[in-house]
Amino acid sequence: MNSRAAAARTLLKVVKQARPLDLSLTDTFKHLDDRKEQSFIQALCYGVMRWYPQLEFIADTLLDKPLKQKDTDIKLLLLLGIYQIDKMRTPEHAAVSATVDACNTLEKSWARHLVNAILRRYLREKTRLETLLNNSTSARFAHPEWLIEKLQQDWPAQWSALLEKNNSPPPMHLRVNLLKDSRDNYIEKLSLAGLEGKASPLTDSGISLLRPATVEQLPGFFSGHVSVQDFGAQLAVSLLKLSGGLAVLDACAAPGGKTAHIFESEPKLKKLVAIDQNAHRIALLEATQQRLSMDIQIIQADARVAESWWDGELFDRILLDAPCSATGVIRRHPDIKMLRQANQIARLNHSQSTLLSRLWPLLKPGGKMLYVTCSLFKQENDIQIEKFIDTFDDVQLPGIDADWGVATDYGRQTLPTIEDTDGFYYAVLEKKA
Repeated sequence: MNSRAAAARTLLKVVKQARPLDLSLTDTFKHLDDRKEQSFIQALCYGVMRWYPQLEFIADTLLDKPLKQKDTDIKLLLLLGIYQIDKMRTPEHAAVSATVDACNTLEKSWARHLVNAILRRYLREKTRLETLLNNSTSARFAHPEWLIEKLQQDWPAQWSALLEKNNSPPPMHLRVNLLKDSRDNYIEKLSLAGLEGKASPLTDSGISLLRPATVEQLPGFFSGHVSVQDFGAQLAVSLLKLSGGLAVLDACAAPGGKTAHIFESEPKLKKLVAIDQNAHRIALLEATQQRLSMDIQIIQADARVAESWWDGELFDRILLDAPCSATGVIRRHPDIKMLRQANQIARLNHSQSTLLSRLWPLLKPGGKMLYVTCSLFKQENDIQIEKFIDTFDDVQLPGIDADWGVATDYGRQTLPTIEDTDGFYYAVLEKKA
């Protein structure tokens, strides 16, 4: 398999079909068992997605005329070539030669001369292109213009640092299953496996790996001793104030990281119900359930339509991990820059407000709902909560007594620029007794 051609075909699914990068890579790897080649293709694809607006700006500047839509794969080859030279530090001759050869695999040998000429022109004109980049905010920061403008509006002092952080590889954080192991003991196990871990100051079960590892390298992963989960996501459980005998609902639960953390933190719950409507994500949740041997109820349904799944028993706690723009996890999912559009935010807002209003009646008086997004936009966070408390008169905000992240008007926000977590928003809503 030609790795550059495979990467171009993978990226084509993201660009033309709006298929998430992780699913597109899964498709590519179905017929590829070589782990080393898989790793290289993945690095190419994630890198191009991370820097796409910048790479596209360079390619468009170098092309005398735009390529036809049917030749988007050739444009992606150009981006792959530029990325290898500029970001991966691949030897120039090797990057150009291998990228040109990929044209044959894509059955477009006519493009060999074009790809060779553009990449060699890039090598000659790098200094001029860097000057041009600085004149374009989108190209310079490698983010869509609309996203930059919203961050400038919501985070006027932090926007540029947030954009730069988004363009860096994310850290790898772990959550130790304290039902099966202690954090200190697991750090020792990591050391014996040749991995170095550091305890998180934010949670009692979090560990940061000094260098990323595959799950196969993590001691006890497949027997449920540890899970991969960002520190920002691990903060949810402490805000739920769990205790034995409570009935808990995790809405929009898949792929199940927070569900699992709830189960591990309080195994004596009366019941834990996890609901999600996406079949693919439900399969991931079921895999998590099996790996961690969780005694939970999984339901595939639309959480907004309670009559289709709810048994009528009120919940003591509801975790609403609402669908959102995911702008707080761009460094983990750089294809968000391509897949998310400005006009989608209003639809997400509607879904968030509908979930809040439909799930609120399922909460007991005196119970708590934790509203969570992985968004950096106030439109999905504080503004959403402000509208909710203006609509329901039995809502009170107990506040969040914490020193992590940034305090907002109604909740708390973690940022990639603070404590190196993903960007999560939390608001605790309590129903008046």
